Amino acid sequence: MRYAIFGDIHANLEALQTVLADAAAHGVTHHVCLGDVVGYNADPSACMKIIQDLECPVVKGNHDEQACEDTNLAYFNPLAAHAIQWTRDQLTPEQKDWLRNLKFSRLVRNFTIVHATLDSPGSWGYVMTDLDATASFGYQHTQLCFYGHTHVPRAFVRESRAVDLVPDQITLENGKKYFLNPGSVGQPRNGDWRAAYILYTPATQTIEWRRLEYDLHTTQQKIRAAGLPERLALRLAEGC
Repeated sequence: MRYAIFGDIHANLEALQTVLADAAAHGVTHHVCLGDVVGYNADPSACMKIIQDLECPVVKGNHDEQACEDTNLAYFNPLAAHAIQWTRDQLTPEQKDWLRNLKFSRLVRNFTIVHATLDSPGSWGYVMTDLDATASFGYQHTQLCFYGHTHVPRAFVRESRAVDLVPDQITLENGKKYFLNPGSVGQPRNGDWRAAYILYTPATQTIEWRRLEYDLHTTQQKIRAAGLPERLALRLAEGC
């Protein structure tokens, strides 16, 4: 058994296809999605269809939530607000219902998944520091939890306190808790433009962060053709 753990796809079809192909090449048997299937990029329906067809565990992200509602977008930054409104116009009522019915957090076998924080998952707080992670550890009842939202690969480990690690590959150890972010499939923000996800192998208790080049040019051209802001196309190449 091997899991592909990924999230923050943000309607980037080329990046998602690349991640799933790499996962298949590495013997992945199960997929888990950490939310924000839509938003920012130009293929929300196609990405949703892929995730639905996988029939895998999925949690709700903040862009998923906003894409299926008619709420005011004043508190979003202008780029995100433009993309969310555009996404709302692309989705069918059935697709919006699917997004609306996603849960904020889920238990998958013996680990937990959430998009943002465990202490208040629907408030969309960011876990960027060991202090942020400490709040979620207080609500984490499994050894392992995967989260998204920040678009930055991160590994927080709690022994006597939360410790922030730069992730590449780790082996889980008894007596420790782990709060892990695979990074973003569709819009990384750590200065590395490549699509990111995690390979989790329960038999060996190993976690590997994967980073993959994809057809960035095609994704950028689709953004422009859709009339979405040019900045959304440019930032993909910058990984920010």
